[in-house]
Amino acid sequence: MDFRHRVLGRWPSTWPVQPFKEPAWARQEPTFRECSPALIDAAVKRADARTAGNWFVAGASREISRDEPFGFRVGGRELVGWRDQHGAVVVGTGACPHLGAPLDQARVHCGELVCRWHGMRIGPERPGWSPLPSFDDGVLVWVRLDRFGGEAPTEKPFVPPRPGGEAVVDAVATLTGVCEPLDVVANRLDPWHGAWFHPYSFTRLRVLSAPQGNDVTDAEDRFVVEVTFRLAGRLGVPVIAEFTCPGPRTVLMTIVEGEGVGSVVETHATPLGAGPDGRPRTAVIEATIATSDRPGFAMATRIAPALRPLMRRASARLWRDDLAYAERRYALRSGQNRAHRGDGTVSRI
Repeated sequence: MDFRHRVLGRWPSTWPVQPFKEPAWARQEPTFRECSPALIDAAVKRADARTAGNWFVAGASREISRDEPFGFRVGGRELVGWRDQHGAVVVGTGACPHLGAPLDQARVHCGELVCRWHGMRIGPERPGWSPLPSFDDGVLVWVRLDRFGGEAPTEKPFVPPRPGGEAVVDAVATLTGVCEPLDVVANRLDPWHGAWFHPYSFTRLRVLSAPQGNDVTDAEDRFVVEVTFRLAGRLGVPVIAEFTCPGPRTVLMTIVEGEGVGSVVETHATPLGAGPDGRPRTAVIEATIATSDRPGFAMATRIAPALRPLMRRASARLWRDDLAYAERRYALRSGQNRAHRGDGTVSRI
């Protein structure tokens, strides 16, 4: 027995990182038989039937500061956000009420925007400019658009359950694709593609359970997946994760067994409106919130500023591929001859 096999034979089963064996990519067990299009479509329809109280994710909390305005779009509407003197988020229309100047190019002074065109000060007390309902959950900022959402409004958005305590590190990545939110949701509700489409990140993936049929209770409406997150070579972290849809534009992945129990990945799909070509654009805003009860993870929280760019890049790499999936799905649904890639822009990575 060579040295490598002796080491692997003595590898402690309690360590979070485990060696694994895998077949060549083309010799994996095919998953297309389990991945029923009707099953995915039914799960997407159930998600789309849920309500969100007209709340949409605008971006990461860290992107909205007291120093400069943050411009974004939702449903074709130009919006701007910043923080007032007390650190509270202010969100409203992105056009100056004077002559329509872009307020994302304004300056923040004493908690208000100062328009660069003619110096008009913009804030909650400015006649002709009113803030929109907004909510900062500490990781993401949400905005409520009642006319666009068309639902009964709620006071606050539904924020999925997240790990608490001090041993938590979070990061947010944002990309844009030529598709609609339901195409993003459909991608996330197809766990079977993981080891095929992302072999650089996932291996030994097996769907343990999936909701069957249309008459599914909320407790049954989840996908449970056994998967190994690849680290390097033949070393990875095996976990069991579940995927649920707490809202029409949100897919939540929660680690329920293995290293990092309680860690979540929130994937939010925010409709931006039509692009210059008339086709829809959707922002994928993904928040990764990691935790662990291992003593060593406390060190990770101390170096969180250095970890966040790495976490964002890992999410962005996956979504560059997955947006190709979502865009292709939209192109086929809309009857286009072929899929067109979006700009693939990664926001503030």
